Amino acid sequence: MIEPYGRQRVVIEGVWPEIDGGRFPIKRVVGEPVVVEADVYCDGHDQVAGVLCWRRVPEPTWQETRLEYVENDRWRASFTVTAVGRWCYTLLAWVDRFQSWAHDLAKRVDAGQDVCVDLRIGAELVAAAAARASGADAERLAAIAAVLRDAGEAAVPLALSAELAALMWRHADRRFATAYDRELCVVVDPERARFSAWYELFPRSTAREPGRHGTFADVMARLPYVRDLGFDVLYLPPIHPIGRSFRKGRNNAPTAAPGDPGSPWAIGGPEGGHTAIHPELGTLDDFRRLVARARDLGIAVALDLAFQCSPDHPYVREHPEWFRWRPDGTIQYAENPPKKYQDIYPFDFETDAWRALWEELNRVVRFWIAQGVQIFRVDNPHTKPFAFWEWLIDDIKRDYPDTIFLAEAFTRPKVMYRLAKLGFSQSYTYFAWRQTKWELTQYLTELTETAAREFFRPNFWPNTPDILTEQLQQGGWPTFAARLVLAATLSSNYGIYGPAFELMENRPLEPGREEYLDSEKYEIKCWDWNRPTSLRELIARVNQIRRQNPALQSNAGLRFHAVDNDQLIAYSKQSADGGNLILVVVNLDPHYRQSGWLTLPLDALGLPAGGPYTVYDLLADARYHWQGPTNYVELNPHEQPAHIFLVQH
Repeated sequence: MIEPYGRQRVVIEGVWPEIDGGRFPIKRVVGEPVVVEADVYCDGHDQVAGVLCWRRVPEPTWQETRLEYVENDRWRASFTVTAVGRWCYTLLAWVDRFQSWAHDLAKRVDAGQDVCVDLRIGAELVAAAAARASGADAERLAAIAAVLRDAGEAAVPLALSAELAALMWRHADRRFATAYDRELCVVVDPERARFSAWYELFPRSTAREPGRHGTFADVMARLPYVRDLGFDVLYLPPIHPIGRSFRKGRNNAPTAAPGDPGSPWAIGGPEGGHTAIHPELGTLDDFRRLVARARDLGIAVALDLAFQCSPDHPYVREHPEWFRWRPDGTIQYAENPPKKYQDIYPFDFETDAWRALWEELNRVVRFWIAQGVQIFRVDNPHTKPFAFWEWLIDDIKRDYPDTIFLAEAFTRPKVMYRLAKLGFSQSYTYFAWRQTKWELTQYLTELTETAAREFFRPNFWPNTPDILTEQLQQGGWPTFAARLVLAATLSSNYGIYGPAFELMENRPLEPGREEYLDSEKYEIKCWDWNRPTSLRELIARVNQIRRQNPALQSNAGLRFHAVDNDQLIAYSKQSADGGNLILVVVNLDPHYRQSGWLTLPLDALGLPAGGPYTVYDLLADARYHWQGPTNYVELNPHEQPAHIFLVQH
C-alpha cells in the first residue's frame, strides 16, 4: 500500500469489524458477507472517496469495493468470502478533487453564476485523468476535457453527467491516498461451523446386550438412529486405551472394582496413547470404516481432543520431562481442590522441552485428520496456554482449513472469549445455567449484539456428561422439551449428550450436585433406545424444522419480543433475505399453563401494519390468523411447552 507522507489529508478511523486493534481475526463461513464500516473524513470542505480492499490469502492481488456514504462521516462497503481459509481486508481513502469540483460547480450553476473558469479547472482534472487512463477511456476523457475547455452549451451537462463521474472514479487520482495502517483478517470456515447439530455418544455403551463392551461396529449400527434424529455431527469421547493405574470406579470412586472400565479421559495404556484405539472398540481400520459410513449418511464424526495422560501412557515413560514432578518423586496429577484426579497427569507446558511437546500434540491432531476426522471437541482448553492453541489451530488450519475446533471451556467469560479470538471455531457456553427470561435475554443479547458476535460462535448444550442441572433434575418432560427447543432455536449450533437426554436421565449423584448418578463416564451403559417415553420424535421434528428454515441456521437475525408474562419468552429469527421468519414462544414454567399477550414490531419484521398475517405452528401442525402487533398466546407445558411458528403474510 502507499507510504504515509505529508500531503495525505484523509483520516480513517473507527473501523469495524476490528477485534482488539486487529490483533485477532473475525469469523465467517463460506458465502457470508463481510460488512465493513469506518469513519472517513478530511480537513476543510473537500469531498472524500475510498475503497474497501480485500483478498484471499495468499493471493497477492487486492480486490476493491467502493465505499458508500452512510451518515456523519461514516462509510460502508462489503465483500463476500467464497472459500475457506484466511482473507484480509483494509481501506484506502483520498480527497476526491473531481467530486469536490463537481459538487461546487452544481451549486454555482444553480445560483446562476458564471462558471467558465470553473469549467477550465474541471478540464484540467479530466485531462489529468485521461493521462492516467488508457484505451477508449483515455480517448473519451480527452474529448470531454476539450468540451469543458470550450465552455459551450454542452459543457455543464457533460461535466455533471453520470458518464463522467464513472470515468473519473475509475481513474481517480490516488497519489495522496491514506491507507489504513493495518490489514485485518477473516478466518473463513465451512458452513458446519455456523450451523450444526451435535450428538454425543459413548461408543462403549452402544452394545445391544447388557454387560458387553460396545464396538465401532455397534456405533455404525446406531448411525441411522442418529441420522433420523437429525444430527449431522456425532461426537465421540476419547476412544483411546484407558489407564489402569489409579483407575476410577463407578460414580468416581477412588478405587475401581474388577471389571470397571475407567474414565475414557484417563488416556493411555500398554496398548498406546493418543494415536491408539482402545482394543475393545476395534481397530484403526474399523474406525476408518465408521467415519466413512457416517459421511455417507451426512454425519461428520468429531473426536475428543484431551491433552492429558493416564499414569500408564507411553509419554510418561518416554518423555518424563513433559510432566511436573513433586518433591517426593511422583508426578503431579490433576486437581481441582477438593477434587482429585489421580488417574490423570496434566502436561507441564512450562517444561524446558515445550517445543517438542507442542510438535507432538500437533502430530496427534494431524494423525486423526489423516483418518478422516475434521472436527475436534477440545477438552478443557482453558487449562493449556493460549499461545499453544493459537499456534496449533493456525498451523493446522493452514494445511486443513476445513477443520473445526469446539472449545469445551466452562470458565470465566474473558477466558472463553480469548480462546474464541485465537482460533476456536465454536465454543461451549453458559446456556445450561441461563434459565429465566431475563437471564436468557441478557445472555443472548451479549452473544449476538456486541463485538462477541464477530468471533464467538456459541454452541448450546442443555446437558453434558458433566452437567445435569437442577432444572433438568426436577422439571421432567416439560423442562427437557423446553430446553431442547431453546437450545436448538436460540443458537444455530447446539448439541445434546445422548441418549441420556432423549431418555430424560435426571438422577443426580446426590442432592445439590450436577453430576449424574451412575455416570456413563465411569461405567458401561446398556440404554433402552426404544423406551416409549423417549424424546426422539420431538428431537427429530425440531432438527427437521432447523434444516427447513434458513432463519434458524444463523444467529444474525435474533430479536426478542415483549410478552406480558415473565414465564413466557418470545423471540424471532429472520433469514438475511427476509424471506423466512420464525417466531418461537416457550413456556419456562414446567408445572403450570402460562398465557400472555405477545407484541411484535411489525414494520421491523416486514409484516403488514394493519392487515392480517398467519402463524403456522410447525410443532403442532396448527395454523392461527393474527391481526395487528399484539396477540394472545397460551402454552400448557405438559402438552406442548413451546410454539415454533412460521410467520406468513
